[in-house]
Amino acid sequence: MATATHLAELQQQIRHRYHNLSKRLQQVAHYVLDNPNSIAFDTVAVIATHANVPPSTLIRFANAFEFSGFNEMKQLFRKNLVEETSSYTERARLLQNAQGEERALETPSDILQQFSHANTVALQELSNAIAPEQLDAAVDLLENAETIYIVAMRRAFSIASYLSYALRHLERRVVIVDGFGSMAAEQLALVSSKDVVIGASFSPYSPETVELCEFAATKKAKQIIFTDSQVSPLAANSDVCFVIKEAEVESFRSQTATLCLAQSLAVSLAFKLSRK
Repeated sequence: MATATHLAELQQQIRHRYHNLSKRLQQVAHYVLDNPNSIAFDTVAVIATHANVPPSTLIRFANAFEFSGFNEMKQLFRKNLVEETSSYTERARLLQNAQGEERALETPSDILQQFSHANTVALQELSNAIAPEQLDAAVDLLENAETIYIVAMRRAFSIASYLSYALRHLERRVVIVDGFGSMAAEQLALVSSKDVVIGASFSPYSPETVELCEFAATKKAKQIIFTDSQVSPLAANSDVCFVIKEAEVESFRSQTATLCLAQSLAVSLAFKLSRK
């Protein structure tokens, strides 16, 4: 295996080899894929603490991908961020402000302020993290689908509800696989290669959603995935995988970024259809 020369190449290598890595190296892989800014700028000691591994494990991880040391691997992350200097600077400023304003959440006003601030950061990160090619590919899939099945349960169900509403207003044929009456398998039984499945699940991942998306893959259906990690169990069978980092305040996670992305896809499809 040749040493990666670009960040995208390294990320692809990590995803490809993830299941063959030891449990400790998988921990590092998970952190490396989901926290590129930390890898670029934090010290080895800080990264090791956040990834919950000894610093020596970071070195072993870098060696496993043919780097002489972890700092050599870090250069790929720094090089990639040079191209996004202005947006990264703004994101860093927002994060630093958030860290400097830590205080107890004593009133509803405190909570609103913290969620508003955290969501501002998450939305800015979303617009920088999603590639235009991903958006174009997802809109094309939605346009050409014979039927669009939406599989998003538990915390992600609000995504299914919105997309069903929006896509039906665009005269798309939509089926929400909600499992009502324990009928989820039957609701997805007719899925085929002409269809698109929109799957959404976030850690801890819904077992029902994972199982249904795996079934859709056996039927060769295209899949658009909303999730929170490159190594999410939904990512493996996806045609387009959107990895979204949501805002979090005191362990309460928002859905603002995911809904923003869902609305962007629906409105993009509306404009595309109107031009035709």
